[in-house]
Amino acid sequence: MRHATDPDHVIAVTTIVSRQRSILKSAAIGAFWGLGHTLTIFAVGAAIIIFDLVIPARVGLSMELSVGLMLIILGLMNVFSFRRALPEEAVHSHIASPSVHSHHHSHGDYVHSHPHNHAHGHPHSDEHTPVGWLDRLFGKTAMYRPLRPLIIGIVHGLAGSAAVALLVLTTIRDARWAVAYLLVFGIGTIAGMMLITMSIASTFHLFGRSLRFSHRLAVASGLLSLGFGLVIAYHIGFVDGLFTAHPMWTPK
Repeated sequence: MRHATDPDHVIAVTTIVSRQRSILKSAAIGAFWGLGHTLTIFAVGAAIIIFDLVIPARVGLSMELSVGLMLIILGLMNVFSFRRALPEEAVHSHIASPSVHSHHHSHGDYVHSHPHNHAHGHPHSDEHTPVGWLDRLFGKTAMYRPLRPLIIGIVHGLAGSAAVALLVLTTIRDARWAVAYLLVFGIGTIAGMMLITMSIASTFHLFGRSLRFSHRLAVASGLLSLGFGLVIAYHIGFVDGLFTAHPMWTPK
């Protein structure tokens, strides 16, 4: 459960939960994230334990780099999805016709604001939004909603699977008990992430009742994810030497 509170984990799920107002649905997001994380931890970790695999430094660093790239992608998606959601206080003072106005409205989970006239309809369709292409690709799939946190959890599991497996091997030499340890570890991660996403959703629900405040929190989470991802990518690529001739990797 403590593993679920790692900064990169919390930042990643915050960028997803910031789109969700339901506490129960937020808990489901945490559960699917934890499930994806557990699947990777169990698959890779069990292979390391059972077959006594050795992870090369460059491969290990590449696995950890995937988390930084995922955080960058999540941050960019959040920022672009909500950049138009910030209130436009000056809209009314610059629009001559009283029939043209601006207010917040949604297209699926994309919420934004722009001047428009209801008499002439919206200036764009639901498909012409930052998340429209995702909706077109996966919107008709029943597993579309849980698929996103599941994939993110799988990517995060890549970064920690080798470290967890090596930690287990130092304390449990029996392969069967070591694999069982991974399963219990995964269950704890799922439970911990569910609690975290419910807590985040509760904060949005209690203090983010106004769309303006809620949208600013969402943008802030996106910028935090983007910045944290860039720091991770730089550290792994140049400090740990993934992009150099002499990579140095210590599983942690």
